[in-house]
Amino acid sequence: MERVQFEQEQMLDELKDLVEKKLFTVKETKQILKQRTQYEAALVRRVAKKADFLRYAQYEMSLEQLRRKRAERLKIKSSPQTISDYALVRRQFNIFERALKRFKSDVGLWIEYISLAKKEGARTLVGRITARALQLHPNVPALYILAASHELDHLSPSSARSLLQRGIRMNGESVEMWREYVKMELGFMESMRRRWETLGISGESSAQEVMAGAVVTAVISKAVQALDNKQLVLELDELITSFPMPDRVRQSLLQHLYRQAPVHAARLIVERSPNVEGVAQAHELIVAANVSPQEYRELTSEWTLHVQT
Repeated sequence: MERVQFEQEQMLDELKDLVEKKLFTVKETKQILKQRTQYEAALVRRVAKKADFLRYAQYEMSLEQLRRKRAERLKIKSSPQTISDYALVRRQFNIFERALKRFKSDVGLWIEYISLAKKEGARTLVGRITARALQLHPNVPALYILAASHELDHLSPSSARSLLQRGIRMNGESVEMWREYVKMELGFMESMRRRWETLGISGESSAQEVMAGAVVTAVISKAVQALDNKQLVLELDELITSFPMPDRVRQSLLQHLYRQAPVHAARLIVERSPNVEGVAQAHELIVAANVSPQEYRELTSEWTLHVQT
């Protein structure tokens, strides 16, 4: 129980500070100490469970939420900082660190830790956690996506791009990775378009190419070449359709996607519009793409069934 006693000693200064600031009463801090001791005792037993760590972390999150509400109500200034301003969040991080020493293979635990660090604005910590997680789990697309999202939140598109490209090298058959890569480039395209239009430099050829979606079309081409997959085409179609951008750019990107994957695109068109108009649009697409005679026969046979039903 030496570890439990050590942790108790580490709590004393922050609990004293909470009382001095009138955020918690002496009675409440005694209850906190008792509750934490029970959680710590559960963690040092021979076979601690992941749920024990998560319950402890959740308790600390609730305490921190209550502390912040009371500090706001009492209009307590956060400057200069004292130990209770950061100790509860630091304890949450510490609990996850201890949990991951035992459960390194648990991807969900890594993701929860990263999400917590992001929520608390611990940018450097997020970078360190994701680097460790990716080293252990290089074939988990969600980790690359989380890491890239964090970089984008801090206005670092080049770092986000590098992370997604690395994720694709490791997970080239992941529809999720390719969709997020296209989504990131769409976001970059739109942010540049708005900035350049504000600055009045939209007439330059390089700016025109970016605003017309040149980078995005290149990524779409790579995605379809790497993954001949109907689900990929469906998700990219939905992404482009819903993403806020000028309609002319949207139509250009959709047409490019359809030209790159005409068979999958034709099937999607008919599934969405199982009528004469849908079949006519799909037929025009595959004729222009010059698909093989076998693919043509298969598609037209499918469409006959769609229209009949």
